[in-house]
Amino acid sequence: MRVREMVEDDVTAVAGLRVRGWQAAYSGLMPQAYLDGLSVAEDAERQREYFSRGLGVMVNLIAESARGEPVGWACLGPSRDPDVPAGDAELYALYVRPELIGTGVGRALLTESLARARERGFPRMLLWVLRENARARRFYERAGFAPDGREQSDEVAGVDVPEVRYALRLSPPPDGSRAGRG
Repeated sequence: MRVREMVEDDVTAVAGLRVRGWQAAYSGLMPQAYLDGLSVAEDAERQREYFSRGLGVMVNLIAESARGEPVGWACLGPSRDPDVPAGDAELYALYVRPELIGTGVGRALLTESLARARERGFPRMLLWVLRENARARRFYERAGFAPDGREQSDEVAGVDVPEVRYALRLSPPPDGSRAGRG
């Protein structure tokens, strides 16, 4: 497995990772009818627009199998939260093929995401996780993230879905360099 930059040809694969990831990770945490109605084609259309326009995402990463098949995806950029200092990073998404959860794919993507954020000089990385998603919370906690006290609730198909924000202080790159943010 290797982690590389996403290219436009990966958009449909990323949409499949996102949809299958939501359906597996959020079963029982979101309305099942909503999850069953997710469409790879519709998500690919949205992803293609996001990818072509950038829309705040600074880093899009693909974890690729030895055969060159995308098996995971992560993206990050500047934090979108108005209550945090300018300059914090946010991990917007991290998805792995459900059958590969626990094999190191997610860890590789998170490690590379953290390295990219450090290279750009971000002092912290934030992320949002569903409050009831115990597996994801354990994953991020093992990586050093901790809840920072902020919670929010999004409505999904008429149901409130509470989320918890996690934060991790980032150290500078080992060589002491600090690349520009951008």
